[in-house]
Amino acid sequence: MRALLAFTGSRGDAQPGILLARALRERGHDVTLALAPNLVASAEEHRIPAVPFGCDTAELLDAQRADHRFADRDPRARLRALFDLQRRGVPEQLADLRALAPGHDLVVAGMAGEEAAESVARALGLPFAAVHFFPIQPNDAVPVAPTRWATGLPGFVHRWGWSVLGRARAAALAPVLPTMPRPPRTENASADTDAEVATARIQAYDDRLFPGVRRQLPGPFTGFMIDVDGFLTEATGFAVRPPAGRHDEPEIAQSLATLDCTATTTTSDAPSPSSARRRSSTTSLESWLDAGTAPIYVGFGSMDVGDPAAFVAMVREVCAGRGRRLLLASGWAAIAAGFEDAVAIVGQVDHARVLPRCVAAVHHGGAGTTAAALRAGVPQVICSVQADQPYWGQALRRLGLAATIPAKKLTAERLDALLDQVARPDVIARAASYAADFATDGVERAADAVESLLGSPIAPELLRSAGRHL
Repeated sequence: MRALLAFTGSRGDAQPGILLARALRERGHDVTLALAPNLVASAEEHRIPAVPFGCDTAELLDAQRADHRFADRDPRARLRALFDLQRRGVPEQLADLRALAPGHDLVVAGMAGEEAAESVARALGLPFAAVHFFPIQPNDAVPVAPTRWATGLPGFVHRWGWSVLGRARAAALAPVLPTMPRPPRTENASADTDAEVATARIQAYDDRLFPGVRRQLPGPFTGFMIDVDGFLTEATGFAVRPPAGRHDEPEIAQSLATLDCTATTTTSDAPSPSSARRRSSTTSLESWLDAGTAPIYVGFGSMDVGDPAAFVAMVREVCAGRGRRLLLASGWAAIAAGFEDAVAIVGQVDHARVLPRCVAAVHHGGAGTTAAALRAGVPQVICSVQADQPYWGQALRRLGLAATIPAKKLTAERLDALLDQVARPDVIARAASYAADFATDGVERAADAVESLLGSPIAPELLRSAGRHL
């Protein structure tokens, strides 16, 4: 089997694609992994060859932050900005995938770029699978609005709402996306019957978090596609590419220096200007964890944390006030690395090894980080920024596994109160209980689903689903 895997978006969107490519290659398949240009080198550092397609997603994130229409009081302006954002990069994705797809047996894509990849696959008559990290298809099990009040709405309202969102996205993409073609006829197809080309929406999350969704979406359901063995943290990779123009700002570097967050560049034991003892730059994270009490983990991946200096000051203040050490994974934020007795700042961490050693995880609510914290059995504070993140926050809040707040509303006082909530014994017990039954074979099951698209005993009608194109 020769498979084309196309995964764009943030690093959290790309990582499952890299893991799936690895699994399929280990099974003897020929895999072309296509990633956003800024993530190609990260895959290759892990010895997974990749090619670029579409646009640099860090630049797209910068463009989104710079678009003042998202903060406009006029909802029509915000809607136009959202539609423009949905269309950005799609023509480039189509052009690159049209050049890459010929000669492959099937196409697999993530949620970001799904429509472009499916359009190319259908034009060539190739089987197609989309990996969904969240139940975005029409259903009445997941509240369409990620709020407390939406939980009480009737199920048909949620199904209708998800359908409306799907049609709105289709309308936004219509100017740049070709009309979905009919699959080509095969030699065995009758004159009046279109050949069926297998398609699937792989539900790559734990359906226990959304009670009832398994009965409404045909799947296949694989569970979370997590990095079980630390494969993605063997090299520095993803955290070395912050959005352009942010990491060179002198005022940020100066502010961080006054906060003792700048890593030392020598092995000198000379004390820092502050009262806190600065650790050597050679100090490993594992040694830092061994040297003290369990910390609070804070990490926002590729999301924007606003003013880095102010953000670091806030989380330091909260952790110090609680008598807890702080482990901050800076991701794409412009925050320099370094170690102190009470604070460690690193680019990224091996979630599987680090999170079980933390008392709480404060993060943006990306599917990958959420899954890692669930697996670790650590209570979570989800500070959502965009996309599916507020849905994860509300889903875990409903199950008593997390507290949640929009990141833009986060203050030191609110973070402290949310940490109080997840420090309760009942939350700690529920998180541990959930972790005990956490499935770790999501990548292998996703690979099974991809293989099944070609001559599988699974009937095509079970693989097909009601997708976004309603």
